[in-house]
Amino acid sequence: MRETLRYDELADALSRLGFKQDAAEYHGALCGAVCGREPTEINPLKLLEGARDADGNEAAQALTRLRGESAESLVDGQLGFEPLLPDDEEELAHRVRALGAWCEGFLFGLASGKALSMNSCSDEMKEIVRDFTEFTRAGVGDDEDGELEETAYAELVEYIRVGAQLIYMEPHERAPERVH
Repeated sequence: MRETLRYDELADALSRLGFKQDAAEYHGALCGAVCGREPTEINPLKLLEGARDADGNEAAQALTRLRGESAESLVDGQLGFEPLLPDDEEELAHRVRALGAWCEGFLFGLASGKALSMNSCSDEMKEIVRDFTEFTRAGVGDDEDGELEETAYAELVEYIRVGAQLIYMEPHERAPERVH
């Protein structure tokens, strides 16, 4: 089994395809789209605004592989999904910007699928969508307690991780049963 695509590898593949936004935004859009559609209905290159034609090239293949990996992890009954974000060695401000971009992409991907009526969603899903919307404005404060900031970031990542899976599971109520 191949290792899952890392953030820096995704950023490189996207750059080769002419994508200018953050790799986290792309992964968020892909995951949001998977929550609203069947993975095979999603052309990973169509999520890229201004991407160069790349049928069959290595970067396009990496995005197709990522689509499958993301779908499998969202279905994971063990809650194994992880948003693709910069490594913890990166500066906190960069990671927080990427987290906001991931949420923005997720909301875009979610809205790009089948018509989603927030009126028919559970209160839990509505709250997660509202929170993700707030997270798009996340930033690093002037707090001098770096450890507190790191803890807050880790808690946001965990919330996003679980929240994305809950959003996926709502329209796919039987999804966890398919995992063996």
